[in-house]
Amino acid sequence: MSFAKNLATVCRMIKIEHSVFALPFAYMGAFLAAGGWPGLYNMVVLTVAMVAVRSFAMAFNRYADLDIDRENPRTQKRELVTGELSTRFTLVFIGGTALVFVVACGLMNSLCLKLSPVALVMAASYSFCKRFTYWCHFVLGTVLGFAPVAGWICVEPVISLPSVLLFCGVTLWVAGFDLLYASQDADFDRKRGLHSIPARLGIPAALGISTLSHAAAAAFFLLAGWAAGLGGIYFTVAALMGVTLMAEHLLVKPDDMSRVNVAFFTMNGVISVVLFVATAVDLAVGSW
Repeated sequence: MSFAKNLATVCRMIKIEHSVFALPFAYMGAFLAAGGWPGLYNMVVLTVAMVAVRSFAMAFNRYADLDIDRENPRTQKRELVTGELSTRFTLVFIGGTALVFVVACGLMNSLCLKLSPVALVMAASYSFCKRFTYWCHFVLGTVLGFAPVAGWICVEPVISLPSVLLFCGVTLWVAGFDLLYASQDADFDRKRGLHSIPARLGIPAALGISTLSHAAAAAFFLLAGWAAGLGGIYFTVAALMGVTLMAEHLLVKPDDMSRVNVAFFTMNGVISVVLFVATAVDLAVGSW
């Protein structure tokens, strides 16, 4: 199998299109730190770093979960399970994306470079969390929650209040939709001895915690806008996105998981992109 074909297959394995979840929040952090356009250089190295670390995390997760994916009917067509990708190629890909991430962080500033090993360890650690804690969804949320902080320190190497509030919002936002996604595997996780809130508390309770997480996330997004001094454009859009988050929960019922992918990908992908666009427009209008 050629390298190009392997690369195309690995892009399917890591669901490269799901970069839409975290990348816009990294851009939000960069734009807020700069008070507008952060410069082409910062945007390029930030994009490379974010795509690299997310690719690293997804490939590592697929490798670490290979034994589980072989048993779960929902995941038996994944590329490592079917043999479309070899474990050797996947390990090389994991090492390569880790190296690209570290180099990209080094091209940002010294703080980003120093924090890059911590980011890699955190990105990899999620893969093992469901083996021992029911709160694995919030661990995943924390990993993606660092996206706006990363964007901020790429431009200005300090930890700021707006980036911390965005971290809280993204953490709860991701945990909320991961709870929806994990509800599909509640029965399998329970039988396999894996830990998740749907398996431990049941799907109705998981959906309730997901709703509360999203309500809190919407509040943190509004607070982040206030801390950053954003205006009416951002707050109007953020409020509408909060309503959208709540509407998401009308799509998924404890006895009907058929529309999880619509809630998981389509609606949540829209939310991250729209919040970033609202931030960029608000900053641009405010500078006129």
